[in-house]
Amino acid sequence: MSGLPSKNGSRFSPTVWPKAVRWAFVLVACALLGVVFSYYWRVFYGLDARGIPPLWPTAFCVLLGVGAGAAALTLRCIKDFAAWGAVCILLCGILFAFANPPLQTPDESEHYLRTYAISMGRFDFDADRGYPEDVSRLMQAFPGAWVNAHTSAGIGIDPDTEEEQPYNTAGYALKQYGKDGAVQSIADSFAQYLAGESSDADPVTEPVSFLILPFLPGALGMAAARLFGLGALGCLYAGRLGNLIAYTLLCWLGLRSAQKARPAFLCLMLLPMSLYMGASLSYDATLLACYYLMLALLTRPTWTTRTAALYAVACTFANGTKPYLNLLWVVLPLLLTKKEWKAKGSRLAWAGICAAGSLALTLFVEQYGVLMRHNYGTIARQGGAAVNGGEQLAFILSNPLRYLAVLLGTLYENDGFLGQLGLFGWKDMPIAFLSLTGPLVLLAAALLCTPHTDSLGRRRLGGLGVFAALYGIGAMTAMYITYTPVGMVRIVGLQTRYFLPLWLLLAVGVAALARRALAPRLTTARAESLALPMFGGYALLGAVLLFQHYFIGPVYTVYLS
Repeated sequence: MSGLPSKNGSRFSPTVWPKAVRWAFVLVACALLGVVFSYYWRVFYGLDARGIPPLWPTAFCVLLGVGAGAAALTLRCIKDFAAWGAVCILLCGILFAFANPPLQTPDESEHYLRTYAISMGRFDFDADRGYPEDVSRLMQAFPGAWVNAHTSAGIGIDPDTEEEQPYNTAGYALKQYGKDGAVQSIADSFAQYLAGESSDADPVTEPVSFLILPFLPGALGMAAARLFGLGALGCLYAGRLGNLIAYTLLCWLGLRSAQKARPAFLCLMLLPMSLYMGASLSYDATLLACYYLMLALLTRPTWTTRTAALYAVACTFANGTKPYLNLLWVVLPLLLTKKEWKAKGSRLAWAGICAAGSLALTLFVEQYGVLMRHNYGTIARQGGAAVNGGEQLAFILSNPLRYLAVLLGTLYENDGFLGQLGLFGWKDMPIAFLSLTGPLVLLAAALLCTPHTDSLGRRRLGGLGVFAALYGIGAMTAMYITYTPVGMVRIVGLQTRYFLPLWLLLAVGVAALARRALAPRLTTARAESLALPMFGGYALLGAVLLFQHYFIGPVYTVYLS
């Protein structure tokens, strides 16, 4: 028994008590941190003044802290790096799925309606076909682009000094109907939906979205939710969790496939921006995971037929989800040398298989969308009549230097998109702390990839660098041609998530430079052991801050009469 003296005279068993003490210490420490954090919320954001019982935020933060501590201690028991990372991705992703309010991810309203339709067994597209009444209520209660679309400024009353004080709702989930209307929070939208309130707006019908395959994971989650009798809101969260499971499985496969730079892959998979998309209804959940998987396969010293086939499947899926731009991925198998290529068939043949499969799926999806479409009529060009792809392309070719200025100016205005890793929603929920620390976290990932065993070699690293440059320019040019008015001096529609695979390659490139400059003695095993607490902790913090900005803040809500 653990309480009896051991052979060396000690009353404590050396194999049982230290582990129990460690668990107790960590859980108590996490609970105390939860109490401190809840007190910060109550004081700085005026929760007590808003009539919220102190027990609620305190219990929530304590449970979150204890849960995080228990998860961290449990993960220490997992020895496999891929499984280790996958569990962390899943747990942190669940937090993001619920920290993000309904329909706030880019295009999530459209993706929700298409996913819900598929979950009902609708594999065609009909603009006249509607949804259950609670779906219409959910869409009315949670308008898209919650923040910037309703940003307002005014004068409120400070409850401490009873003096007028200016407020601004930018960066928080607040909206104001009319110049003198009451400022409402995201909680009011939940109350509106749960109370069954409905406006006189027309019922929603199926969106202008004609994809099926990338929405299947979310649709399975929604179908399961409806089997349990959940309504529109429950289906939304179930769909997000379905997408998150697919994202987690693909990331696990990527971590398992990667043989070099695994801390960098774990970092990108756990970045708040990645988890924000992975735990949403967007098709970017599986698309981003496919990007990470393909790049993970490119870290393998040799390629077998199985490796080449897996790459071809991921490449084909990515092209079927977001066509044409992703055709650049078909050439990456050519980076391998003949000595490294062990698959049946030549490198050029497999690149051809990737290209043929990608084009075939792209054309099939396009034709399927046309043939299975009903009652849509003429679909207006996104961006209006000022957008014309042919004219924009002709403009670029005839004014190459001007377009170069447009590229550089767009990068400058958007902080190179590397400084927007904390910009969520429709670019309307800025969390400055995450934007400031995101590049530092990427740098930390690069430094953890400096062991000499993580070197990709000059040929492969150089080829990936050229690919990154072409892909970045291609993404910007595609948005300029398809979404931007002809001749406009900046590119419309670009968001940070488009560049996440490039930041992974940037971390790998910086690691190669640091490896030469610093002559590190860090081992691969030590680097991987540091990666999980570092990047998992950052993901946890990102989820908490996202929840804070949407559901807790800001302080000046208590000033409003």
